[in-house]
Amino acid sequence: MIRAQNIHKAFGSLQVLKGVNLIISQGEIVSIVGASGSGKSTLLQILGTIEKQDQGSVIIEESDVSSLNDKALSKFRNQKIGFVFQFHHLLPEFTALENICIPAFIAGKNRNEAEKEANLLLKMMGIAARASHKPNELSGGEQQRVAIARALINKPTVILADEPSGNLDAESSEGLHQLFFKLRKELGQTFVIVTHNRELAAMADRKMTIRDGVVFSENN
Repeated sequence: MIRAQNIHKAFGSLQVLKGVNLIISQGEIVSIVGASGSGKSTLLQILGTIEKQDQGSVIIEESDVSSLNDKALSKFRNQKIGFVFQFHHLLPEFTALENICIPAFIAGKNRNEAEKEANLLLKMMGIAARASHKPNELSGGEQQRVAIARALINKPTVILADEPSGNLDAESSEGLHQLFFKLRKELGQTFVIVTHNRELAAMADRKMTIRDGVVFSENN
């Protein structure tokens, strides 16, 4: 599914990643942990093609994303990668349903097709009754579920999540963590999750720790 080889990344004189190698299989839930500033989010952004590595390659579904031009990369990212962040980044002027549909519209789907898929995802997330509500009318946990539905709308190859429960209370965090495993069971979804949450990290199939710019992997 994902293969990263010899990933190096520096910001000025600060060498953050120093030859990261990893392989992630279809349907895996992998957590990435490490101290603050260790490069977890940087690695996730490189895997998600948001940030470019200084050296090395990223292969996703046999496509070397490092070789794609900006237009091809944007299309690949829209179709193959879903993103979930600590802060949901929902557009405040749009309803939950409309927020979910946005990536589908970018991909060229018509409104009826996009809204049908969005409603199915809202039902799967357990918030179908909130479809017409705007973000400020939703709880934090509901907002994050809308963000996850938005990430899933184009049926991406992988979901990349950066501290997805970092802004939620304990009960909402637990519900969100269980939702990831439900989605993996029902959709065969692959998740790569950067987290400081020990419980979520331990639940994953495999935990990767970034230390001194390299990744150490262990089975949970």
